[in-house]
Amino acid sequence: MSARRAINLGLIGVGTVGSGVARILAEKHDVYARVLGCPLVLKSALVRDLAKPRPGLPPGHREILTSNPDDVLDDPDIEIIVEVWVGEHPAFEFISRALEAGKYVVTANKEVMAKHGSHLVALARERGVDILFEASVGGGIPIIAPLKRDLLANRVLALSAIINGTTNYILTAMTRDNADFADALRAAQGLGYAEADPSNDIEGEDARYKLAILASLAFRGQVRVEDIYREGITRLTARDFRYARELGYAIKLLALAREVEAGVQARVHPAFVPLDEPLAKVDGVLNAVQVEGDLSGKVLFQGRGAGSLPTTSAVIADVLDAAQSIIGGRRQVHAREESVTAIVPMSELRTRYYIRLTVADQPGVLAQIARILGEGNISISSVIQKEADEDAQTAELVIMTHLAKEASMLEAIRLLENLKPVQAIGSFIRVEHQ
Repeated sequence: MSARRAINLGLIGVGTVGSGVARILAEKHDVYARVLGCPLVLKSALVRDLAKPRPGLPPGHREILTSNPDDVLDDPDIEIIVEVWVGEHPAFEFISRALEAGKYVVTANKEVMAKHGSHLVALARERGVDILFEASVGGGIPIIAPLKRDLLANRVLALSAIINGTTNYILTAMTRDNADFADALRAAQGLGYAEADPSNDIEGEDARYKLAILASLAFRGQVRVEDIYREGITRLTARDFRYARELGYAIKLLALAREVEAGVQARVHPAFVPLDEPLAKVDGVLNAVQVEGDLSGKVLFQGRGAGSLPTTSAVIADVLDAAQSIIGGRRQVHAREESVTAIVPMSELRTRYYIRLTVADQPGVLAQIARILGEGNISISSVIQKEADEDAQTAELVIMTHLAKEASMLEAIRLLENLKPVQAIGSFIRVEHQ
């Protein structure tokens, strides 16, 4: 056994994840003590409301609860702070105070790390401690540590990820059940996979936070959240999923970052993914991150991306890492992220596109559409007439393009919307090609 009697922890936040952390630390107390050579002791835990029932807490833990942040952050005996609060503030201030005081920090807070990660990593380095954040992306999937250590010998060329379980469940339901978006969202809420206000998930904001974290590590420079293009899934319809299957694709909300000559492209949006690609088969609430390195090639990390136990697994793994660093007097290796990575404007993207239009069912319409696309240097790969309404005298067209520039596509869409025979543009979805 080590000469140390114990390593004391402070917990900030005792919700679903915080209660899980406290419970697993209690249940596996002896296991972790054998691994480290000394026990981990949860000494204090910060909550908003001391009177709130907390059935997930282990027996005997209510006496360590406090509503005063100073009891946790200013305790000199606490060496590791575990932060599982919700939202940017006051979590950012709590983490900053802990690092300033020379404490190790383990956090699951994606918003804080996406917006302030570079600053916090630099602060930890300055104070001779560390901030670990495996649980901020992908729940129980080990992806942060591989990017910080195992893939450090690589130049990362691209990241392709499904990193929001709520939207992936909704899109899977729309594929499997031919459901419309509203019905699939209600089902996800009924099962507890979507919040009462699901905006951050369905509008792509949650995935954008997570991509900012991953891309900053992968490309070894700060990728700012506000520089990442974001588009949600609310405009997708059951029809788009039916046509995607017929054309050989799945529809996924992808978080993508790729090194290009002018910098890095970083974007979050729905995309057609070829059915033979691994990401097309990631369904339900599963998450997956595919990393392409110049030495490793493509490596896929997949697993449960949310929930108490997967997130608790990642948090406690980081706690054990921090404890081993304290005992052994070492620190984790971080690729430096001080510089800001140049993000290439979305208008410069070149990819393929799917367009679904409702048009007047009359001669010459396709020629007018082809002319507008051709003037934008957009080549048509295929056109299929899918539905016809004899009463309304309209037809539905599905157009797939060859590679085209985003700026040209957006201008063509604007012109098509003003073309008299075009009654509506139902969907405009990018096609992710390998």
